[in-house]
Amino acid sequence: MAFTIALAGKGGTGKTTLAAVLLKIITEKKLGSCLAIDADPNSNLGEVVGITSKTSVGVIIDSIAKNPGLVPAGMSKSEFIELEIAHALSESVNIDLLAMGRPEGPGCYCYANNLLRDIISKIIKQYKFCVIDNEAGMEHLSRRTTRSADFFIVVSDPTPVGMHSAARIRDLVDELEFKFKKIFLIVNKAKSEIKLSEELKSKKFDEILNFKFDEAVYNLSLEGKPITEIRQHSNLIEQTEEFLDNHGVRAN
Repeated sequence: MAFTIALAGKGGTGKTTLAAVLLKIITEKKLGSCLAIDADPNSNLGEVVGITSKTSVGVIIDSIAKNPGLVPAGMSKSEFIELEIAHALSESVNIDLLAMGRPEGPGCYCYANNLLRDIISKIIKQYKFCVIDNEAGMEHLSRRTTRSADFFIVVSDPTPVGMHSAARIRDLVDELEFKFKKIFLIVNKAKSEIKLSEELKSKKFDEILNFKFDEAVYNLSLEGKPITEIRQHSNLIEQTEEFLDNHGVRAN
């Protein structure tokens, strides 16, 4: 089973960028084969890591819902969807990408989440690492898209709104009894030392980290370039590498 890192947090905290940095480090250090799961319906993880997504789970489910005749005789709909999703993997030299997307048909989004969860459990076994970029906010948790992971990283920015959202996500993990081996809080984009709210201090995080604002990553984002093209010194990459090393994520 792949070593799984799942990320969550409100929009604008740099969650997807951090997921891309994790993927960059894992591949550049040759730690092992890597699957990127873009479980955010906005689906921009591929852009940040420089991979063009072929299609998404949502598009596949929509097309089959609108045309049931696509399912071959003698094959169940779920089997056919699983086959189509396997074909939908966007492959690169170092990373394979699977995008969730959002189905447009009424009532099929929950079905898509259930399928994604079940199919991931099969596909993920083929990789050494898996990084899951979840939907901004907390909806993916309540739908149980991500039920277990080795590392669950809650990403916040230094704002009170971001920190309150992070605290609520941590509460939801306990309420829904998810199986995360370690739970971290990363306060991202900090330009100075952050004073944590009493609300956050009371939560059960295995570690709370303060990641500095990264000018190099910010400029790359403004230029619309993937994180793989970064050439300057990067606080975010440096701190993420240190985080992985400190917690034993390395090649065997």
